[in-house]
Amino acid sequence: MDVAYICEWEKRPKSNHCPSIPLVCAWSCRNLVAFTTDLKNEEEKDLTHMIHIIDTEHPWDIYSINSGHNEVITCLEWDQSGSRLLSADADGQIKCWGMAEHLVNGWESSLGSAVEGDPIVALSWLHNGVKLALHVEKSGSSNFGEKFSRVKFSPSLTLFGGKPMEGWMAVTVSGLVSVSLLKPNGTLLTASESLCRLRGRVALADIAFTGGGNIVMAATDGSSSSPVQFYKVCVGVVNEKCRIDTELLPSLFMRCTTDPARKDKYPAVTHLKFLTRENSEQVLLCASSQLGSIVECWSLRKEGLPVNNIFQHRSPVVGEKQPMILKWRILSATSDLDRVSAVALPKLPISISNTDLKVASDTKFCPGLGLALAFHDGSIHIVHRLSLQTMGVFYGSSASSQRGPDEPALKRQRPAGTAGHFKALQLSWTSLALVGIDNHGKLHMLRVSPSMGHTLDMNTSLRHLLFLLEYCMVTGYDWWDILLHVQPGMVHNLVDKLHEEYMRQNQALQQVLSTRIVAMKASLCKLSSATVARACDYHAKLLLIAISSTLKSLLRPHVLNTPDKSPGDRLAEICVKNTDTDIDKVMINLKTEEFVLDASTLQSLQQLIQWVGDLVLYLLASLPNQGSLVRPGFGFLRDGPSLGMLREMMVVIRIWGLLKPGCLPIYTATSDNQDSMSLLFRLLTKLWLCSRDENHPSEPDDSLIDECCLLPSQLLVPNMDWLPVNDGVVSKLQNKQPLRLQFGKPYSLPGLGSGAPVEIFSRSPGSQRMDNLRCLHLGVCPTEDSKGCTRCGCVTMLRSPNKTTALKQWEQRWIKNCLCGGLWRRIPTTVS
Repeated sequence: MDVAYICEWEKRPKSNHCPSIPLVCAWSCRNLVAFTTDLKNEEEKDLTHMIHIIDTEHPWDIYSINSGHNEVITCLEWDQSGSRLLSADADGQIKCWGMAEHLVNGWESSLGSAVEGDPIVALSWLHNGVKLALHVEKSGSSNFGEKFSRVKFSPSLTLFGGKPMEGWMAVTVSGLVSVSLLKPNGTLLTASESLCRLRGRVALADIAFTGGGNIVMAATDGSSSSPVQFYKVCVGVVNEKCRIDTELLPSLFMRCTTDPARKDKYPAVTHLKFLTRENSEQVLLCASSQLGSIVECWSLRKEGLPVNNIFQHRSPVVGEKQPMILKWRILSATSDLDRVSAVALPKLPISISNTDLKVASDTKFCPGLGLALAFHDGSIHIVHRLSLQTMGVFYGSSASSQRGPDEPALKRQRPAGTAGHFKALQLSWTSLALVGIDNHGKLHMLRVSPSMGHTLDMNTSLRHLLFLLEYCMVTGYDWWDILLHVQPGMVHNLVDKLHEEYMRQNQALQQVLSTRIVAMKASLCKLSSATVARACDYHAKLLLIAISSTLKSLLRPHVLNTPDKSPGDRLAEICVKNTDTDIDKVMINLKTEEFVLDASTLQSLQQLIQWVGDLVLYLLASLPNQGSLVRPGFGFLRDGPSLGMLREMMVVIRIWGLLKPGCLPIYTATSDNQDSMSLLFRLLTKLWLCSRDENHPSEPDDSLIDECCLLPSQLLVPNMDWLPVNDGVVSKLQNKQPLRLQFGKPYSLPGLGSGAPVEIFSRSPGSQRMDNLRCLHLGVCPTEDSKGCTRCGCVTMLRSPNKTTALKQWEQRWIKNCLCGGLWRRIPTTVS
């Protein structure tokens, strides 16, 4: 492990009331991190309980919420989509937070429930029934369905038709279980029930789910000499009321309490966690004293019930089986440890079958197999989730303190006078990063090696990263933490191998993942100066795909009872079959009545049409310079499907131009009688014919290159507004040197003054700013509020200036996410 970056609060005088010790943190599948602090007010009588949310790519851009909780916040929990957050406090209040206007730096609470005066000790969303299993044994398979299999798993509660019902559940300190169900009309249905008839104090609890749709809860009163109790909870809706049924399951006593040498050594249970939320049969327990801790891992197993000798000699009934019981058995335990301050469990649903574990061990694939233990001396140990054997150790904030794979922990000299320790710890969703909040309020982001420091050959390292990238592509989870481990020299091979694996999938799956893989390639290409131009091409391809599908969706069949093919499908089919270079001859084969649209609608689409026209002209003018790999646009010159898509768009634009000439792209020509559309279509078709067969592409002939050389003398070639380089931190972490950042102060790029903030509009002083989604110029100093993508840096206005239906539909497609699937964040208005 090594430090990626440390983000801390600005140093202030003590009288300014800096945040005190953070209490809890949570990491979502969209790489948003939430954590809590307490602030004293000016009279220093009451505490304000704050929730802070950051995007890991822009950790300085912190959004702080005055939560409105009256007591200390005890739990934070993200939902499966990573877009909603639950917070619960020591007064029994639970609040549900959602993004205001779908912005990661804008949050509001509109729902909540309460168990008045009863502190919440455990909190969870109900399960939606979606569960995948990663099979390391199948990592070399060409089928995504074999690598990431769908596990049969029932939702906690279903609506009519089997749709999972949303809601959350909590366990209180007095032994109550509270369930809140979110009805389709937006109202809450809440009920509470005692975990058992004899209610007792619950100091720690955790919640897990079973494949049959049941919920299992573990609870302890905090004393290691008391049993750890387990309960099965079933939730249902009867006569519009929530019903909760509980059942007592087998309990266990920690082994350290039965060991004569340790009987009173660790009096308190400080951590109680199921190893994964979908596995209620394995639990992790930590007992501590003021001086140290011990950790135990237990497993629930079926065992045969011993039969008394009296009954062993009787004749067995045909088909009679030995009675079975469930019993907790200890899997492993650590030796005496330093005092544990925090625990982080893996979220990666890796299969733990014997064959998968063996392959993972042989190939040194460690993500999902290790859990993190933080200690009061400031160190963090990654230990195996089953054997609890140490896999890696981190001793402090210095990257040089990482332990080698074969070096015993005691041989490494520990830094003297450790300043602090981690109070909260969370692993990312692929287990390749670890976020920790220390007792000084600093946020630490750590890389966790996929091989835990073992030296691997390049092919094996690439296979590990490729396997996890494929997992994120299938699930839709953010892959930011994987990029932390991609070195510039790996980018080209990773992009090629990712494309190869994608092309091996069936057509239906390829269509589902078509935009996600392009976005992933763009993220990878930004990590190397040699491939950054390809990132521009991939972003342009995302916009081209979106414009193409939007324009085709506006086409309507002239007769309602048309055959199976839509007008867009017929357009694509005819353009593939007809290789004529004359655009008017291609138009003759189309039913032009299907292209009839209202004049105002066509005019409103002009900026999107203009972008397509400019891209065609730019690409053709770039053909003579195709040997320059660093030039944006190079990737399109050999991309047959994209060139075919541009060709289809040119035909559609030509037809619409007959209906509304004002919607045509505007070209600055040197001749008044120049038919620019016909010229560009003819050259584009010739270029497309060279690359339409991906297996046997041909080189453009000299006549085509000569004609493209003449283009700049016939038409004014536009300067394409490629997306700006993102201002996030991941591309600045390639040299393995940790960054030290401050909350509220944007990181400064090299070459800018230390106080100059990175502003993702800017190219150079005085340059035009662009709305990258609407393809509009915003001027040199835009005054409109804007939002930017956390992943690619795409910028668009927050409020829509358009009133036509077609443009509003276009804008609604990107209301929640960017073209690349990234989240939006509000960015400040440019100051001249």
